[in-house]
Amino acid sequence: MARIKDVAARAGVSVATVSRVINDNPRVSGENRARVVEAMTQLRYVPNAVARSLRTDATKTIGLIIGDILNPFFTALARSVEQAAREAGYTVVIGNANERAEEQDHYVRTFAEQQVDAFLICPTAEVTPSITELAVDGRPLAFLDRTLPGLAVPTVRVDGARAIDGLVAHLARLGHRRIGYISGPDSLSSGRDRTEAFLAAMRRHGMEIRPEYVETGDFQAESGRASTVRLLSLPEPPQVIFAGDNLMALGALDEIRGRDLRLGRDVGLASYDDVPWFVHVDPPITAIAQPTEELGHRAVAVLLDLLDGREPESTTLHAQFIPRKSCGEEGEIA
Repeated sequence: MARIKDVAARAGVSVATVSRVINDNPRVSGENRARVVEAMTQLRYVPNAVARSLRTDATKTIGLIIGDILNPFFTALARSVEQAAREAGYTVVIGNANERAEEQDHYVRTFAEQQVDAFLICPTAEVTPSITELAVDGRPLAFLDRTLPGLAVPTVRVDGARAIDGLVAHLARLGHRRIGYISGPDSLSSGRDRTEAFLAAMRRHGMEIRPEYVETGDFQAESGRASTVRLLSLPEPPQVIFAGDNLMALGALDEIRGRDLRLGRDVGLASYDDVPWFVHVDPPITAIAQPTEELGHRAVAVLLDLLDGREPESTTLHAQFIPRKSCGEEGEIA
């Protein structure tokens, strides 16, 4: 592997000049910079990031901790964060908390030891000592998608209330009155917010809220399936099931198919979160889409403000209601 002195010898300059080029120091002539870059290319020289971080007190890395990497929403979100960070000259290291506070804190400690420049965290339900310490110490930190009470941390999140209202209005226009809902856990801000928005929309449109039609899931497919079993086993089952995230919608769809029910005719299905395969289901699944690309980009922008010493602002984006055919046509589902 080529060393920095090999690059200097090939370019005919000093080691100090090569170091200035690597660190984007303006005190290098255009001619010398071009010779160093050419030598680095020829020798396939890769700068030592660890050594450079010791000199600059920066690693150019962002620690991203997400709730569940198997959830397509978080996968898309991580991709958008990585893209925005790369464009800003940063590398993203990812930790999958698996929706567990202890795993989240493990990654907080690990990333701190690795001296990441900033933390971007989709927090679990608990305010843990590690998260509190980050916030109190003033480390560059932002929350993504979810909030935690009592901590003054800038947050980038999505408000789905308007889109949920659009969904309920759509169902009312189709003539549906019996709406089942599978919520996420109340311990998570995203679960609470979606449930509150759904109940408010039902009241706004004059729809009856029947307690037996409201199930509590955990943002996992199995809870969506189990909740659907209970909903469809009621003496008067709901006409439409609205799942509070895409994995619970997948579980609901599995149970509907397993009962040989016709989606959009025997029972309707809608999902909070939109995923690419929804359009390939017959009929395509009605969904509420979160702006994951913008969400990730805005979150990185908040971190860059923190790193540059600017005062960041929390940001709230809005989800979009996307009607498809999985809730049937007017009068189809009795």
